[in-house]
Amino acid sequence: MTGRPEALVFDVLDTLFPLGPLEWRFREAGIPRVLIARWCDHLMRDAFALALLGEEYGFEDVARGSLRAITGHQIAPASEDAIVAGLTRLEPRREAAEALSLARDAGVRTVVASPLDEAGTRSLLEHAGLDVEAPPTTGTRMWRPSPSAYRSVADALGAGPGRSGLVTAHGWDVAGGRAAGLVTGWSSHLEGRFPELFGEPHVRGHDLVTTVEALLVYFSQEGS
Repeated sequence: MTGRPEALVFDVLDTLFPLGPLEWRFREAGIPRVLIARWCDHLMRDAFALALLGEEYGFEDVARGSLRAITGHQIAPASEDAIVAGLTRLEPRREAAEALSLARDAGVRTVVASPLDEAGTRSLLEHAGLDVEAPPTTGTRMWRPSPSAYRSVADALGAGPGRSGLVTAHGWDVAGGRAAGLVTGWSSHLEGRFPELFGEPHVRGHDLVTTVEALLVYFSQEGS
C-alpha cells in the first residue's frame, strides 16, 4: 500500500464555494437576504429525505422547490432562474486553488462531489478556474449522505473507498463518507465546532489547506 490516497474528493457547496455571494441575487429578487439560510436548510431537508427514500429528483428541482416554499410561491420565474443560475457563478474560497494544488503536487487525483448536474458542475469549475475533475455521472441520482452516493464517486474513479479521502465542511457529510468507507477530513471554516451527533472525522483542519495537509499525513502514516 502506498502512503498516499488514490484520490481526494472535495465537496462543492459551502466547502469549495461559499453560498454567501448569492445574497445580492436574493436582494435583486426582493427576497430578504436572511432567507438564504432558510432556503439552504429547506433544500438540505428535502435532499436528505430524497436520500432516505432513494428518489432521483435533480438538484435544480429541489433548489427551485425550496425557493418557492420559502417565498410562499410568490417568487417570479425570472428571479428564480437568476438565483439558480447563480449557483454556477459562485467564487471559490481564497485557499481552494492552493488546497487542490497541494494534493496534486503530492501525486493525488483531485475530484469533486457535487449536487449540481454534470454540466452545471463543469460550468462552475470553469468559471472559477479551478483545476479539479468532475467525474462523469452514473446516470442515477444518488443523494448524499446515502453511502451509495460516495461509493458511486469512488467507482467512477476506479478507486477503493478506503484509499479515497473526503474533504468537506459539513458534519453530516463526514458521517456519510465514513459510513461509505472513505477517510474523512473536516474543515471547520463553516460550522466552527464539529456536530456532536456524528462520529469524529479522521482528521480536522481550520481551512481547506490544513485539512488536505492532515489527510496526506494520515495516509502516509497508514501506508508506512
